[in-house]
Amino acid sequence: MLDHTIRFAIAHRWLMLALTLALVLVGAWSFTRLAIDATPDITNVQVQINTEAPGYSPLEAEQRVTFPIESALAGLPGLDYTRSISRYGLSQVTVVFEDGIDIYFARQQVAERVQQIRSQLPDGLEPGMGPIATGMGEIFMYTVEADARARKADGGEWTATDLRTLQDWVIRPQLRNTRGVTEVNTIGGFARQIHITPDPARLVALGFTLHDVVAAVAANNRNVGAGYIERNGQQFLVRAPGQVADMAAIGDIVLDRRDGVPIRVRDVARVGEGPELRSGAATQNGREVVLGTVFMLIGSNSREVAQAAAARLEEADRSLPAGVSANPVYDRTALVDRTIRTVAKNLAEGALLVIVVLFLLLGNLRAALITAAVIPLAMLFTVTGMVRGGVSGNLMSLGALDFGLIVDGAVIIIENCLRRFGELQHATGRVLTEEERLETTAAATVEVIRPSLFGLGIIAAVYLPIFALTGVEGKMFHPMAITVVLALSGAMVLSLSFVPASIALFLRGRVRHEDTRFMRAARRCYEPLLRVALRHRATVIAGALALVAGCGALALRLGSEFIPGLDEGDIALHAMRIPGTSLDQAIRMQALLEQRIKEFPEVERVFGKIGTAEVATDPMPPSVADTFIMLYPRERWPDPRKPKAQLVAEIEAAVEQLPGNMYEFTQPIQMRMNELISGVRADVAVKLYGDDLETLVEVGEQIEAVVRGVPGAADVKLEQSTGLPLLTIIPDRQALVRFGMNPGVVQDTVATAVGGEVASQLFEGDRRFDIVVRLPEALRQDPAALADLPVALGEERNADESSRAAAWAAGSPQTVPLREVARIEIGSGPNQINRENGKRRVVVTANVRGRDLGGFVTELRQRVQDEVTVPAGYWIDYGGTFEQLISASQRLAVVVPVTLALILALLFWAFGSMRDTLIVFSGVPLALTGGVVALALRGIPLSISAGVGFIALSGVAVLNGLVMIAFIRRLREEGACVADAVSEGALGRLRPVLMTALVASLGFLPMAFNVGAGSEVQRPLATVVIGGIISSTLLTLLVLPALYRWLHRDSETHDEMLHG
Repeated sequence: MLDHTIRFAIAHRWLMLALTLALVLVGAWSFTRLAIDATPDITNVQVQINTEAPGYSPLEAEQRVTFPIESALAGLPGLDYTRSISRYGLSQVTVVFEDGIDIYFARQQVAERVQQIRSQLPDGLEPGMGPIATGMGEIFMYTVEADARARKADGGEWTATDLRTLQDWVIRPQLRNTRGVTEVNTIGGFARQIHITPDPARLVALGFTLHDVVAAVAANNRNVGAGYIERNGQQFLVRAPGQVADMAAIGDIVLDRRDGVPIRVRDVARVGEGPELRSGAATQNGREVVLGTVFMLIGSNSREVAQAAAARLEEADRSLPAGVSANPVYDRTALVDRTIRTVAKNLAEGALLVIVVLFLLLGNLRAALITAAVIPLAMLFTVTGMVRGGVSGNLMSLGALDFGLIVDGAVIIIENCLRRFGELQHATGRVLTEEERLETTAAATVEVIRPSLFGLGIIAAVYLPIFALTGVEGKMFHPMAITVVLALSGAMVLSLSFVPASIALFLRGRVRHEDTRFMRAARRCYEPLLRVALRHRATVIAGALALVAGCGALALRLGSEFIPGLDEGDIALHAMRIPGTSLDQAIRMQALLEQRIKEFPEVERVFGKIGTAEVATDPMPPSVADTFIMLYPRERWPDPRKPKAQLVAEIEAAVEQLPGNMYEFTQPIQMRMNELISGVRADVAVKLYGDDLETLVEVGEQIEAVVRGVPGAADVKLEQSTGLPLLTIIPDRQALVRFGMNPGVVQDTVATAVGGEVASQLFEGDRRFDIVVRLPEALRQDPAALADLPVALGEERNADESSRAAAWAAGSPQTVPLREVARIEIGSGPNQINRENGKRRVVVTANVRGRDLGGFVTELRQRVQDEVTVPAGYWIDYGGTFEQLISASQRLAVVVPVTLALILALLFWAFGSMRDTLIVFSGVPLALTGGVVALALRGIPLSISAGVGFIALSGVAVLNGLVMIAFIRRLREEGACVADAVSEGALGRLRPVLMTALVASLGFLPMAFNVGAGSEVQRPLATVVIGGIISSTLLTLLVLPALYRWLHRDSETHDEMLHG
């Protein structure tokens, strides 16, 4: 069948070229459709349920909100696990589903369950689902700021409230309509509110309560429709507008009459704009700003959405008043572009090196160009497949492409055709006729197409184990396997069609086929080495076995990690203060921190998010801040060669001098990835589960001390679970009974006075602002003044109407001070309560620096087991990125042997001889030795990336052996004895073996030594392949012939008897 296909391709060579042109056009069109990203999105299928519970302590939020929601979600189809966090005023439940569940189906299931338990939640609480975004969805951030000299139309300065109003009503609506944007989250500034702040003394004097003010405002700010009437054939809509138009109108609202005099709101309260009780703030370079974060819709392309958001922000900026601007501060496009630039540079340099090597070894420019043409054609084939399969072009998907592997098949075919042309020209002593040339092309291609396709097939087969990876590691490495298999499939198709057709068309006239200078030098060196190896077969084989054993031992000492960290070019700093730190104090501390960091000449800007944003996708207390340190490009650094780790260490040393802060250094995307993978932001998490919070914290502190003692541990901390200051107002039930009151009256009064109650809304066109009733700020902040807060007495139920109306006039008391009916106590309580799968937990987190992750976790587990006593009913679990390393390793431990067995079966099918199969297969362990040595020399630990390199290496090693053994077997079939067949075969195949090895290793060379963005992830893979190919080539050329002679010694004896 292969024979027919090749002859058809040669006979219809112009058709093949036309089809190739069609591939170029389709590929070029697909390239414009290819989604570009930095790394694959590894987010699991998760749904967030956020419930704002104003005034609820963490314990109450857990008891009243979190627990009912968690219980309702149990048993959802496809549910993997739940985790939750209960903080002051907020409950967040994260529901994680198994991979493969449709996100919209998952959200529908969650929505139905939440709807069922709404009646069990306290009144006024509305659970809402988080945006339909992935954890990697924060792709674009911008600040809204005013120039120091800018003034409003009325001459006043721009305040934080004004900037927030512009963000909420001018910028955000425009950005939310951008394609691919699911949410624009705001933090910082103050949402504009209209505050009615009654004077308690006046309220008491006139016999009003806070709730009277709320009721009056609500009743006086309504528009009512009353149907329609028909008159003279016309229909009139009836409406009764009563909506207030401005703050003066709110002040004019009448509460009631006293002695015939109407008492208005302005008589008992001040009406004016005031700041909301916010839960978060934003700063930049030490100044407070308003910060917007654009969230990308799940499944969108981050680069396109970030670019569209940036363009839309420019438009929105033009519509802002003079002196106010919206400026991008974080744009994922920058990282994506830098990473793709690295990948493109590696691929271009690799392709160039491959072409140079082909020319050096073939000595024929036309042949080198035909082979090199396979590179862009296979790439276009791959891109077309990626677009059809929904795979984005990123560091992982394009990172494993080696053009050397892609052209291997074409190299073998072209080399054989050149050799046969040269031999035939030499034999006939003239230029070949058209017919002879076509026939020779077909015969020469058919001769090597089987080992060539087998080799490519085996390289593709060794990538199959990667498809067995699931979860996070599957999402990370599947794109890589898909693109490599696509590229190799494209190369196979081209080897059967384009390559023979091009040889038939373009290799006309006299073909030079003497060895190039490089090949002559290689042959001179190789011949004596081959003779020595064949003479001392036992020594060579024993040496190879010893080398394999030694490298096996070395591999165990290399250490391990999941994947090397991608250097994003920026730094994320998690700053933590004492629990209970007020937002204003946190802003002052953050400003000092940012000013200190900004002193470094490498830092372009510093901005931070303190506390929780408007949409609580990432709930943090005011005592915690995410600080983003954006660096200048390296060429603008005073010392461009300064390692980033050194800069981080310098920044850490500088900020450690500031009192009251603890720090954790990471990177913007890495921080999110760690959080997605295990619910924590660090590399390793020790999770302690149990019931009692105090016991959890006590044992957690023991674990924290143990973790600090493990070498390599950095940023070790126990999450802040206690120490939240509480001002508790406890109703005195006995006193309440004497006054005929219930606790609810006290609670409602305190809630309105301190927290504020929304009475209605003030409308200004599309804009709407809450009208809030609460105490004046000076009284709100003072516990002594709070003790004098008037609480309305219960009405005398037995009094008749006339006496009730006269009660105020008679001067009988209608209110009682709060201190008479309640105690005010100051204490502390839990800061937050974390739960996982319905059980409380505390977490000790640590990052690992200067050490491999696998070794760190092994030592940590042993020390925790030996040194920490865990009470009955409590248990410890471990989380973090190393979980993926373990699960990937376990899966590969099963799948890799199966794949090796598959390769053995393929080789046996190709040769029909177990002996020859084992000879070729021996190349695999011999190749792995070079990879291990290369990793050890460069100090790189084993990782899944390096594992993928070993997988690719197995295929290359088998391909080299396959080419040589196939040739030796053919020589033996033609009648040569074993000794001659081995010597002649090894020398005859020197050029294709060197070519396949050199093109494969040089294709990876730029990747191994590049220092651009993303090169850290590719480096282990490239290092393994280059080291392995060097050892594999040496061993193929020396150990394989020796092994063949040794295993076929019975045939050799038979040959000697025949020729004897």
